[in-house]
Amino acid sequence: MAIKIDDILIGNGLAPIVIAGPCVIESADITLDTASRLKAICGSYGLPFVFKCSFDKANRSSLGSYRGPGIKKGLQILADIKSRLGVPVLSDIHSVEEVGPAAEVLDVLQIPAFLCRQTDLILAASETGKPVNIKKGQFLAPWDIKNIIDKFVSTGNRRLMITERGTSFGYNNLVVDFRGFPIMRAMGHPVIFDVTHSLQLPGGQGSCSGGQREFAGPLARAAAACGVDGFFIEVHPEPQKALCDGPNMVDLDEVSSILNSVSKIANALGKGG
Repeated sequence: MAIKIDDILIGNGLAPIVIAGPCVIESADITLDTASRLKAICGSYGLPFVFKCSFDKANRSSLGSYRGPGIKKGLQILADIKSRLGVPVLSDIHSVEEVGPAAEVLDVLQIPAFLCRQTDLILAASETGKPVNIKKGQFLAPWDIKNIIDKFVSTGNRRLMITERGTSFGYNNLVVDFRGFPIMRAMGHPVIFDVTHSLQLPGGQGSCSGGQREFAGPLARAAAACGVDGFFIEVHPEPQKALCDGPNMVDLDEVSSILNSVSKIANALGKGG
């Protein structure tokens, strides 16, 4: 089935959506500039664009890690981007208490992978009637998503996307099982591929996670060939200076090349923009 975000339709063989932006809000200027450039890049390939950026990263590896500006200031920044650029915005929610304020600003609510089985959070997000993106936990098999879907649609809201972000493969490593894409798509909801979190090395640097951004292009192309409904890509103008997830974020200057290749594959499959 297709779901709608503003005037964007996702699924049913349509052009893949691009959900992209920095891992976390570092400043209003960085966030706005990145969103503006991403909008232009996606537009050049005819790919629908949703801007993502977290107002709070509540699951960082260590206590001293940067988490973001918090919900009040973060939502103000995202509301400004939405107003100035005319693009839908997405951010993570971590508790039932965050759902109401977030739903007033965000076009898409996102439930992080570590919280994907939290029943109360899923139900509260679903009850807003908003589109919701739930990331499949690193600890789940593709068919385990059925229980999450059943929880979500029990309220009557079917505006759900499922995002694949890799599966734990031993310690400090993730692997993508590409068989999971058709398995999850058969459950009737759009499936998104999280290109950059699939490249994380969780906790791989001791007090923070590592990553292998050099594999972003190959994995994105493979997922495009599987016919995914969209791509989730964390992007930063200077990943080496990023305050969160720098090792697996894609440099803003390199996004165009990745989207060029995946759009060509999507076109070959009849899903072009």
